[in-house]
Amino acid sequence: MSTVAEKIAELGVVPVVVLEDAKDAAPLAKALVEGGLPCAEVTFRTAAAEESIKLMTAEYPDMFVGAGTVLTIDQVDRAVAAGAKFIVSPGFDPEIVDYCLEKEIPVFPGCITPSEVAQAVKRGLKVVKFFPAEQFGGVATIKAMAAPYVGLKFMPTGGVNAKNLESYLGCDKIIACGGSWMVKGDLVKAGKFDEIKDLTAEAVKLVAEIRNK
Repeated sequence: MSTVAEKIAELGVVPVVVLEDAKDAAPLAKALVEGGLPCAEVTFRTAAAEESIKLMTAEYPDMFVGAGTVLTIDQVDRAVAAGAKFIVSPGFDPEIVDYCLEKEIPVFPGCITPSEVAQAVKRGLKVVKFFPAEQFGGVATIKAMAAPYVGLKFMPTGGVNAKNLESYLGCDKIIACGGSWMVKGDLVKAGKFDEIKDLTAEAVKLVAEIRNK
């Protein structure tokens, strides 16, 4: 597993962040770091994503900031130039995956079928995203699909929250979960970064409790 995947596995939860305004990037990064989750997947769904990654990594160079919802090679280049340490795509795009592997950029493509998983395994990937997790059968599907692919691990995102986190992290095929419950858009827009810090700290505590059972 790459160093990035190991770090993500250590944390257990990756905050999936949608930022509409880059001015919120630094205070959000501060809230996540102080809450105990120095990691973020900043989605490329908004025009502010690139600048947000740049600001987060400038302010917190050791923070594991990645780019999510990456749909083109151009976005890969822009995200990495801005400081992203890993790339996440919602589906399995061979062009993006091959480009990242060629450039030695850690990439976690979305895989929800055995055919997609087979493509990932063929390329030597050890960790893939499973998205949207809840809508595609959650833990049960991951367990069934992981059975033939012994060395592969999953990072489910989509519908994962504080209530069902235990069922996901209880599965040895899952290294971590992506989630947005601690970084909700309305809290970011309202500038409630103390609340985000508290929710982040609760998530960290929850991961520790689950893993210590």
